[in-house]
Amino acid sequence: MASAEAKPSQRAAFTSGSTMRHVVVMTATSSLGLVSIFIVDVINLFYISLLGQQELAAAIGYAATIMFFSISICIGISIATAALVGRALGAENQQAARQQATSSLFYLLVLSSGFALLLYPMLGWLLFLLGARGETLELALVFMRIVVPSIPLLGLGMCMGALLRAKGDPKRAMFVTLSGGFAALILDPLFIFGFDLGIAGAAMATATVRLVLVLVGLWGVVRVHNMLGPFNLRRSLADIRPFLTIAVPAIATQLATPVGNAYVTHSIAEFGDDAVAGWAIIGRVLPVAFGVIFALSGSVGPILSQNYGARAFDRVSSTMRDALLFTLIYCLVVWAILALSHGWIISLFDASDDAAVLVRVFCLFVAGSYLFNGALFVANAAFNNLGFPIYATVFNWGRATIGIIPFVMVGRLYGAEGVLIGWGLGAVVFGIGGAAVAFRQIKTLPSRDDDDDAGTNVPPTANSPFTSGKAASFAITPVPRK
Repeated sequence: MASAEAKPSQRAAFTSGSTMRHVVVMTATSSLGLVSIFIVDVINLFYISLLGQQELAAAIGYAATIMFFSISICIGISIATAALVGRALGAENQQAARQQATSSLFYLLVLSSGFALLLYPMLGWLLFLLGARGETLELALVFMRIVVPSIPLLGLGMCMGALLRAKGDPKRAMFVTLSGGFAALILDPLFIFGFDLGIAGAAMATATVRLVLVLVGLWGVVRVHNMLGPFNLRRSLADIRPFLTIAVPAIATQLATPVGNAYVTHSIAEFGDDAVAGWAIIGRVLPVAFGVIFALSGSVGPILSQNYGARAFDRVSSTMRDALLFTLIYCLVVWAILALSHGWIISLFDASDDAAVLVRVFCLFVAGSYLFNGALFVANAAFNNLGFPIYATVFNWGRATIGIIPFVMVGRLYGAEGVLIGWGLGAVVFGIGGAAVAFRQIKTLPSRDDDDDAGTNVPPTANSPFTSGKAASFAITPVPRK
């Protein structure tokens, strides 16, 4: 039985206001926690730079490229979790929602543990394949051998946040990531400098922070909202088909990004450790600058899935449009800020030579490509939560291959900065195309028989957190409810 604290969350959390308001509130709360983690990563890299070895920063860059794969798998599983639980909640089927939540965490543990076991013995080969050599390779191996066993903890923390957002409680989802950020802020300098462990200390702090994410997430999911039902292996195995229908394409979609980034890392590595160090700095600055856009894609998902479960198709359309407008405004503002502050960023990380050139090119030019990357993120959220996950897979892999490889191959002729510019240019076509196809598919929703997709046959109601309230004034023409 839920605790007394759960009572407020049983009411419709966002029963008034426009869909734009829901988008802004969900994104603002989600991004605060998410950006806090990214800021700590920047501080972590800053601490590493204070040790005075360029090889250390390069090692972090190589390690981050591989870790991106594990993060992508966990994100894909959390997308499926939020989509299925959100649809059941939107249709007011609490029992189905609790069963899906429990089953999803079971699938997460099995898949993430299996990936960690597969990855561990291949670390040296993968780092060498990316271009790491000598001392840089050894340092990256030290970091990865400590962090990889904590991958299941990372996945659990992400799924806890996804469940809280699906429930319509972005504040507690924010607390999950904020707690990790605060823990890292304390643990990073303690392990790196206090215990004089260097890069091994950074890895130990990372693993410990992931445990904090799980503990705080469990409090919100179990103690506050009572979102988990009793575990039943037979029922979980029976539920696996609808989960994998979303999770497999979602994971495939998410894996496209680290594959593309791995190719970029390999191409930049041809220009030496200075260039890889610059790429590592960009890899830390980028999510801090555009963390709100990363959070937006995760925040829009529950709004879409709950309205989809309630058959509020007009609100699905307006949510999509509002999210894209938010993306446009935010990216233009951040691009301007980065362009004005690029000199300060270079000084902060003591970047020189190719590292400084790459940071400057990113801030002045390549950051603008996130206008289109953001549009693709929002489109993927629509595809994954509305029953079209294969479209997300196609567009993300298109972006990671056709949208990167030929552009980077040409750019490589002009040095490391050419590689970076090529990486950014490929986003334009796929961002515009993804958004256009998403709107076209949303128009087909009223005619689809989506009872099976929603995971419930309970008649829809309008009492879910995201299914009532006035749509934004600039929403497209509403589609009559089914």
